[in-house]
Amino acid sequence: MNRQGAGVLRLKSRPSVVAWHAHVGRKEKQGPLGSWFRYYSEDTTLGESSWELAESRLQQLAFEGATAACTLQPDTLLGGDLQNQCTAGAYAARRTALPYVGLYGACSTMAESLALASLLVDGGYSGCAAAVTSSHFCSAERQFRFPLEYGSQRPPQSQWTVTGAGCALVAPHREGRPYVEQVMFGRIIDLGITDINNMGAAMAPAAADTIMNFFKDTGSSPGDYDAVYTGDLGEIGSRLLLRLLERAGYNLTNHQDCGLMIYDRATQRVGSGGSGCGCSASVLCGHLLPRLCSGELGNILFVATGALMSTTLFQQGESIPGVAHLLNIRGC
Repeated sequence: MNRQGAGVLRLKSRPSVVAWHAHVGRKEKQGPLGSWFRYYSEDTTLGESSWELAESRLQQLAFEGATAACTLQPDTLLGGDLQNQCTAGAYAARRTALPYVGLYGACSTMAESLALASLLVDGGYSGCAAAVTSSHFCSAERQFRFPLEYGSQRPPQSQWTVTGAGCALVAPHREGRPYVEQVMFGRIIDLGITDINNMGAAMAPAAADTIMNFFKDTGSSPGDYDAVYTGDLGEIGSRLLLRLLERAGYNLTNHQDCGLMIYDRATQRVGSGGSGCGCSASVLCGHLLPRLCSGELGNILFVATGALMSTTLFQQGESIPGVAHLLNIRGC
């Protein structure tokens, strides 16, 4: 590994994503990417007694699916979710007996965990590392807003938390598998957004900051990549991102957002789009990695964004810090 510019880490060994698995809920299966989601659950409880345990079950299913698709077995597990103390991941990890690194980057957790897993493999500290992330609409509503029984009204700028999980296994470079070439961890950017229902506006400045710094450090431009995928800014955040980048001289015509890809906003009543740790995780593991493996995509930027607030600090009048982590992933 070497550092390029102020913050880009180039992985010399080009660690490969050797296996992946996404498991989603019924609403996600009914969305535009439904044909890509082979594994889904009609019952959002997944047979568990609470929404929190259902989310833990999602992570377990994603992990088991990824490991079943690979002859290698992971020696390290990195994961996170939106629950207090990352309990969805911890309760899923207790079944694995693996060394566990619990992470919290809000909706940026998939990029955070995959970047760290790639660095562990690139540095020779892991022979195979698993990155797993999840979210669940019902557990997130209870965590950050109101329990569903309250029946609160959702404003149009709000986003719908994805019920889903994704797991990716990273190992030394293997031909025929996508590989991670560069990673960049983002800075905390806070422009004073205080609307807890407008996560896109809170996260867009962080996404713009990370993307601009990556282009500057690498000397590359948007046209050098098949697409730049953010996750998950939704409609409002995506428009803000494009405006911020345009002011800086970058015309991001190849931008797509996981929060806009996973749902049909016209028919599924999801406000500004999808959100949650499981949004970018599901899209990456269910849609993007298969396309990179088939050669349909050759070179992408995956930029997952997170709003790092808590209900306690929000109720104290604090604004919402944002962060965005980036991976440059190349196809087979």
